[in-house]
Amino acid sequence: MFRTIRKIISGIAISFIGLILCGLIMLCSIYLYMIVSLPDVHQLRDVSFQLPLRIYSNDGKLIGEFGEEKRVPVTLEEVPQLLVLAILDTEDQRFYKHRGVDLVGLIRASIVYLISGRKAQGASTITMQVARDYFLNKEKTFNRKINEILLAIKIDSVFSKKEILELYLNKIYFGNRAYGVAAAAQTYYGKQLNDLTLSEITMIAGLPQAPSRNNPIANPESAKERRNHVLLRMLENNHISQKMYDTTIATPAATNYHEQYVDITAPYAAEMARNLVSSIYGHKIYNSGIKIFTTIDSRLQNITNQVMHDGILAYDKRHGYHGPENHFVFSGSFDIWRKKLLNIGVVNSLYPATVLKFNGKNINALLGNGDIIQINYENFIWAHPKLIAGDVIRVYKNYKSQWSLAQLPKIEGAMIVMNPNNGAILAINGGFSCASGNYNRAIQAERQPGSAFKPFIYSAALEKGLTLDTIVEDTPIALWDPSRNDIWRPQNVTQTFEGSIRLKEALVHSINLVSIRILQNVGIQYTISYLKNFGFEGTREVPASLSLALGTGIVTPIKMAVGYSVFANGGFKIAPFIVNSIIETDKIKEKVIFQATPLIVPKITNSNNNTILTAPRVISSQNAYLITNVLKDVIKRGTASRAKILNRADLAGKTGTTNDQIDTWFAGFNKDIVAVVWLGFDYPRSTTEHGSAAALPIWIQFMQYALINKQSAKI
Repeated sequence: MFRTIRKIISGIAISFIGLILCGLIMLCSIYLYMIVSLPDVHQLRDVSFQLPLRIYSNDGKLIGEFGEEKRVPVTLEEVPQLLVLAILDTEDQRFYKHRGVDLVGLIRASIVYLISGRKAQGASTITMQVARDYFLNKEKTFNRKINEILLAIKIDSVFSKKEILELYLNKIYFGNRAYGVAAAAQTYYGKQLNDLTLSEITMIAGLPQAPSRNNPIANPESAKERRNHVLLRMLENNHISQKMYDTTIATPAATNYHEQYVDITAPYAAEMARNLVSSIYGHKIYNSGIKIFTTIDSRLQNITNQVMHDGILAYDKRHGYHGPENHFVFSGSFDIWRKKLLNIGVVNSLYPATVLKFNGKNINALLGNGDIIQINYENFIWAHPKLIAGDVIRVYKNYKSQWSLAQLPKIEGAMIVMNPNNGAILAINGGFSCASGNYNRAIQAERQPGSAFKPFIYSAALEKGLTLDTIVEDTPIALWDPSRNDIWRPQNVTQTFEGSIRLKEALVHSINLVSIRILQNVGIQYTISYLKNFGFEGTREVPASLSLALGTGIVTPIKMAVGYSVFANGGFKIAPFIVNSIIETDKIKEKVIFQATPLIVPKITNSNNNTILTAPRVISSQNAYLITNVLKDVIKRGTASRAKILNRADLAGKTGTTNDQIDTWFAGFNKDIVAVVWLGFDYPRSTTEHGSAAALPIWIQFMQYALINKQSAKI
């Protein structure tokens, strides 16, 4: 019997030893697997985040961002301590105590699984999430979980807690294409990290668990519940006071989607640069952290934005109120109206609002953020509106910071500002708003320039031998027009005739019939050939007919700016450009992969400096000087005499208005800057205004601020 017991005990001992050996073998195998099969975690030291393409002005201010992932890498020191605590309290309370894997959490998750049969809790520490996000997929399998655990142990043994936390805070997904805490702050609240409130901090901290479900934009109620959970965890861990908890828990959770914060609003410039660089380098530019530095001058761009905004709204006001944009029927709660307003969206600082009360003297209206505003009589009298509760209107803050009635304008416009000495585009505005699309009227709108084209015809006349004192007849004219198979009887705008007049005076006062006779004298074919000097060619831009003298070709604002630059710089042809340099980030270092080499107007015309690309001379300096002087007189006493208010002797320019006042222009310059303004409708119809009334005031306002510190002789 004792022998039998000894055999049993001996068998058990052998089995136990065998189990221990098997366990050791398994542990060794796991260790070898961990060392050999798993990825090398040292790769994390050289990790390259997928960074979006960023576009900057010439003075380093952000104007645009493009990419599949929004991310702004930050150091741990740049993250508010409360946000770090909120994330640790929610995601990994024992982060600083465990070695990458929280055994307590794993045991708890295992018990839940054994009881329920479901993987309800993942027990993933922050280190495990780093392992998963950098090396693994998100498939919920035991094999992936084991790999995750082993990788977390390796990561914790190689990296400090600070390094692990930084990797997590920059990599984790927060929904709406936002990766990392800095991108989340911008996407959900339009703020920098240091500007976040406690409510916003805890909302962001609650997102990683389920970014879609807890999204405060799409699911504010679910987001609020999750935020309150984070607040409770922080309170339990004494990271916030009871007062902070009570105040924050009562705060609404809903928010709006915020576009990437930019320093300067220049969407048309950003899109031009993006499109150009994308065509050269391909799709990789959207995730490799490439930086594009443009030629945009942030100060001039801000001025351009403001004058175009004001000028277009001013035109729209002159032509009456269109009426309410929509009407909401009351259904028991103003909150429903508020939510509807949020879906409408802001267009170039014009906010949608719903009328609550209108008594003829004041308008009380509701904004999408819940604010109730009042519009005083003086700020809506221009419209003489007839409004009722529920009408949807547009409002904006005027220069006095008072709310004013507005409307979405039907007129459109474009403006381009260029350095005539090298072709750098200093500012560009392609329309009232980019919200409806990227159609950039400054470079894409092909319109008739009208009288703004006449200086080029007169330049051809001077080159052919005419002088500014040449006498030309301003008398009625009748010409056969084969395109219409009829007689063409062009008219002057004034419907009057001056008789014999000097060529100079004809341009100053923009007399149509003289321009036609000059083209007859010079010759159409000669003129067409000569206009190539300014960049105009092809039958659309320079039709082979006498109507060319009245600007019936089809050109874009940027083409006009290039043409006028020839006068401004003394006779040289420059090439417009907007990308100044491109910088690629290689790990930590940055390297310039492109640097613009524009055509430069030489300071001294006989310079032998071969280090720059010299712009070619296309007209004589005498020709450019004479035309410029005439265009100065256009401002002093001609069709642009409104600009005399600037009291500057260095400004020159020309108005432009086409048949039936469909297109209105002003193109003007001095030796350092060329600015071209166009106003019209996308689907051509009469503006009922001339260039001197529609486009010129915008140009005047621009020059007033653009040249504020530039000295000039007085008129």
